[in-house]
Amino acid sequence: MSRRKLYVPAALRSAVLLLALGALASPVRAAETEAAAPARPQVAADGLSVIDSAARLVWARCVEGMHWDGKACVGEAQLMSHAQAVAVAAQRAKAEGQAWRLPRVNELRRLVDRRARPVGPNPELYPGALRDWHWSGMASVPTGTVNPYAYGNVMQGRTQESGSSESFVTGWAVHLGNGESRSDVAKGTRLAVRLVRGL
Repeated sequence: MSRRKLYVPAALRSAVLLLALGALASPVRAAETEAAAPARPQVAADGLSVIDSAARLVWARCVEGMHWDGKACVGEAQLMSHAQAVAVAAQRAKAEGQAWRLPRVNELRRLVDRRARPVGPNPELYPGALRDWHWSGMASVPTGTVNPYAYGNVMQGRTQESGSSESFVTGWAVHLGNGESRSDVAKGTRLAVRLVRGL
């Protein structure tokens, strides 16, 4: 009896081969995906801070003025000017021997959990967190010229010469209820402060 060859179109052979290779590779891809998934922030063993391994940051669990009692952040949030916030960060860094500082804008925005209801910092990680404006350590850098004919500039006394000095009187802040940031907040404004340090 003679053997007959079964004709299988080349496109079908290629498709079967690709499916077989894909099935072999899928466990590897799943393992790679799990390894590549960013680690979620975790509460430190002592409960005083939150470790964000993906960003390589350690956050104070409570805002300045409040402290961790083992169950919640208690006390009253201390609202302070930008200069006071910088001084508090320096004092804490010196007292604890850790490089505590004011966070950058993008770091503060990482705290806003859009899945939380209401939107804001995760209440399990940051219980009692203020969904309000917080100071950032970023400097305001004037980038444009001042229009001396604009009504707002005239009313605030801004001129070409005063435009560059604006960075000394304004700073960056982030609203932790929605992630909005502003670079024109008067440094004398009293805002909440949550400190951060590198991991």
